[in-house]
Amino acid sequence: MRAYASPAAGLEDAMRLAEAMTHKWAVLDMPFGGGKCVIAPDAPLGVEGREALFRRYGGLLESLRGTFSSGVDVGVSPADMAVVALATRHVHGVDFTNGTTIDPGPYTARGVLHAIGASLEVAFGNPDPASRAVLVQGVGDVGRPLAELLAQAGADVLVSDIDQARARRVAAEIGGRSVAAEDALEAACDVLAPCAIGGILDDASVERLNCRIVAGSANAQLVEPRIADRLHERGIVYAPDFVANGGGAAALGLIALGEDEAAARRKVDGIGGTVREIFREAAAADETPLAAARRIVERRLAERRARPKQQASVG
Repeated sequence: MRAYASPAAGLEDAMRLAEAMTHKWAVLDMPFGGGKCVIAPDAPLGVEGREALFRRYGGLLESLRGTFSSGVDVGVSPADMAVVALATRHVHGVDFTNGTTIDPGPYTARGVLHAIGASLEVAFGNPDPASRAVLVQGVGDVGRPLAELLAQAGADVLVSDIDQARARRVAAEIGGRSVAAEDALEAACDVLAPCAIGGILDDASVERLNCRIVAGSANAQLVEPRIADRLHERGIVYAPDFVANGGGAAALGLIALGEDEAAARRKVDGIGGTVREIFREAAAADETPLAAARRIVERRLAERRARPKQQASVG
């Protein structure tokens, strides 16, 4: 949920994010299709207005009769999902037996940490983030736990957020350093971890980068797929975002299928291995990691299309 300049801009983002969701489920070998809902309020929402909006959204989900299920994403909280659950059961991250919600953010952060490790191994020959400078751009539901995990691992954590006070607060709490939001892309670091909105990397911004790795949780970080070629030309290792950020989706998806917490954590911890597989395929074919990841996606989608029964779309 976010404000857009126009309905067309919201639709474009929804389509871009839906494609990324399809790729995410396929590359993680999960039995779902991919979809995305964008909610674009045209004015600030108070408490009552927000609750009414998410009740309406729950009604829309219910009308789809399970062909699409929804969960937390940018601008949406587990508390919002609890409101959605008042109108439908087609929502992820809600335990209907006791009414509690599950925050996917820490799972996503854990997966990103593994993706960063795999990327460090390619770039520097060592997956250990200790003493590596990692800039976390956006310290919300995913960025904050990621920054904490990196600090615990001994990384030199730089924190950036459009809310500068929040960036300074998080940096102080984890022993890191804050960076002004406008300086984040060109700050010197080993790893840039975009954890806010997508669409931040285009021709101009790639030229500003002063890092060796891009690996973060933001969806659809590249304005166009060809930007992956620009990163490759600059010698910047890119962990495809729909793989690196798959931890929360994978965990909640498995829980929705009846798996337990241990199974969810194992799946999340396997993200590093998936990223390594992508890097190996990319190196063997002399192509970008994004091209290798998309080939894996197409392979798995072809296998799914051959199956007689399809699962619901999830976003």
